[in-house]
Amino acid sequence: MKAMILAAGKGTRVRPLTHKMPKPMIPVLGKPVMEYLVEQLARHSFDQIMVNVSHLAHTIENYFGDGRRWGVEIGYSFEGYLQDGNTVAQPIGSAGGIRRIQDFARFFDDTFLVVCGDALIDLDLTEVLRSHWKSGAIASVVVKEVPRQRVSNYGVVVCDDVGRITKFQEKPDLAEARSNLVNTGIYVFEPELIERIPADEEYDIGSDLFPTLEPSSFHAINVPFNWIDIGQLSDYWEANQLLMRGMLKGARMPGKERLPRIWTGLNVNVDWDEIRAEGPIYVG
Repeated sequence: MKAMILAAGKGTRVRPLTHKMPKPMIPVLGKPVMEYLVEQLARHSFDQIMVNVSHLAHTIENYFGDGRRWGVEIGYSFEGYLQDGNTVAQPIGSAGGIRRIQDFARFFDDTFLVVCGDALIDLDLTEVLRSHWKSGAIASVVVKEVPRQRVSNYGVVVCDDVGRITKFQEKPDLAEARSNLVNTGIYVFEPELIERIPADEEYDIGSDLFPTLEPSSFHAINVPFNWIDIGQLSDYWEANQLLMRGMLKGARMPGKERLPRIWTGLNVNVDWDEIRAEGPIYVG
């Protein structure tokens, strides 16, 4: 199975963390957030992965390489240009990135998954695929309920009783939001959808592509799972807490558990006889 990880954003809302690293490389308990995603994809047999990169692209490519360490194949699509021998980042939007990959490599030849590279999830991706195929849609969006006061941070999804999406509101004002179901940035697409994306221009999945879809071909998948979108610094703190509490099913913690709910990262030594500690704690 094939998947795409969206990793070309600049991460301006979580600065200063992203001054020297792209958001997918932000460490959560000592491991890049995107690594948890790659492991999750591999567990569900997504073994061919494309990543669009732009801001500080080399840090992602140098860390993940060809993906063989995780039992997958990883390729990259750089969004930018060369100037005086240096690469200059120029993202072309989430949908534009999909179209560029398809035009260059014809990579998407069957149903494929798209995930944002800056979120932690424990979603059953296999069940998501089944739901998508059962719906007969060409595009499915995994949605999640959020508190009403937070809906303006996300794309809001309005759907009918059978899950067909009738309206998509990209980050509406609170008073105008017609639902508290939001877009999680996890999608299942059929290849024919790509023909709706214009070539060689900036184009976004939420604000540009979705408004062109008819309800009969546009499906919402609402299943229980944990999701932390690291959109701001407070989310980063929550992501670390979620992992330490063991609330992300299947996530592999880096380092070792030295005492109950107390972990140390790689190359960390602690004289446990000299301290008193109560978990959950991660010493990186």
